[in-house]
Amino acid sequence: MATWNSRGLRGSTLEEVINLTNEKFRESGLALVTKIPTPIKPVKIDSDGHRITLAYFEEKSTVDYVGVVQGIPLCFDAKNCDADTFAMSNLHEHQLEYMRDFENQGGYAFFLVYFSKHNVYYYLTLREATYHADGREEFKKHIKFDEIDEEYIIPVEKNIYVNYIKILQKEVDYREK
Repeated sequence: MATWNSRGLRGSTLEEVINLTNEKFRESGLALVTKIPTPIKPVKIDSDGHRITLAYFEEKSTVDYVGVVQGIPLCFDAKNCDADTFAMSNLHEHQLEYMRDFENQGGYAFFLVYFSKHNVYYYLTLREATYHADGREEFKKHIKFDEIDEEYIIPVEKNIYVNYIKILQKEVDYREK
């Protein structure tokens, strides 16, 4: 059983930016995308009863966000990368399995990777993630920043922050071909 600690908060700033983006999408009527909380079981609570000081994850999480954009179902997980390479070991098999099932139902699944060193948000398709994370020796175990597909860099725009909807449209167009 995994233990909760501050290491799990590494992506909290990334999630705040995504949450602000999702709120803008909701306010404008473009999308309704919701943060899915990871279920935890509190073990210790501070003396005033307001703060959990120790907890265990009750189950493996699936993805961070689920929603719909103009009738298009989507799910994605946010990943923070402090280096020039994103390790595919950050993508967990249970997440990939959930995302495959989601896409088999007609939805769109992706990872939103933030390369913090470069202040770049990257839309990592499930297709590309599966290719890299396959585990076979001939496939890469990392994605290097200087090798990412520039067409999948998510634009940062005034008042929208991380406009992943623009890249989602590319994926919709890709499937329609």
